[in-house]
Amino acid sequence: MTTITNTCKELKLSWIRDNHQHELAEASRKNRTPEQLLERLLNGETEARKTRATQRRLRAAKLPGIHHLDSFDWTWPTKINADHIRHLAGLSFTKSHTNIVFIGTVGLGKSHLASAIGRLACLRRQNVLFESAASIVNPLTEAQSKGNLRAAMRRYAKPQLLIIDELGYLPVDRIGAELLFQVFGDRYEKASTIITTNRPYKDWTQTFANDAVMTSAVLDRIMHHCETVVIEGPSYRMKNRVDLSEQPKWRAPQSIKPASR
Repeated sequence: MTTITNTCKELKLSWIRDNHQHELAEASRKNRTPEQLLERLLNGETEARKTRATQRRLRAAKLPGIHHLDSFDWTWPTKINADHIRHLAGLSFTKSHTNIVFIGTVGLGKSHLASAIGRLACLRRQNVLFESAASIVNPLTEAQSKGNLRAAMRRYAKPQLLIIDELGYLPVDRIGAELLFQVFGDRYEKASTIITTNRPYKDWTQTFANDAVMTSAVLDRIMHHCETVVIEGPSYRMKNRVDLSEQPKWRAPQSIKPASR
């Protein structure tokens, strides 16, 4: 058995290495043919590799927790098209490189839904990356200052599904707006992007450095192939408050500043 174990280790057949003795004993006990034994060993190795690959994709996706559509409270929003979202969860949009934009105020589950769809994509063997708009802008700004922008951009161009969370919550300066424009441009008609935002399209100029021309160009690339999901209602985070008037006072967010050089 030592020779088999060492050979499996060299060939990176870890499941067969760990399970071949058990399978040999079972084959003898159940009078399985050599072909049946070999088939079980190969199937076991194949399934183990698929599981490991899925786990790697989920780790690389950086999803903000384990979210499922079944755990979403569909009764809370006053406006939500559940059938539309369940259809999107079928992932046909990734085959046509269509984008999804979730629009709604804070606390309505936009990130939950985007993350749940991202998880399903990982399970379907698609590469996914979940990032907030701020966590995209800052490293790209730093990479640009160091002359490494092209390499840094590949991180956001490569995934079959890129999820950009909280676009519009913090306004970006002109450099950040231009970098986001490049991200959308690199992915245009090549891969799908999911965006969650608290701003309707008409207010996106405020997100992109108050540049109407750039905002128009961004919207053109996003909306050419796009499914828009509008969610309305009070914040779910306020659900258990006795008096909604007790919610903390809102403070205007600060702009996303470029990373220090």
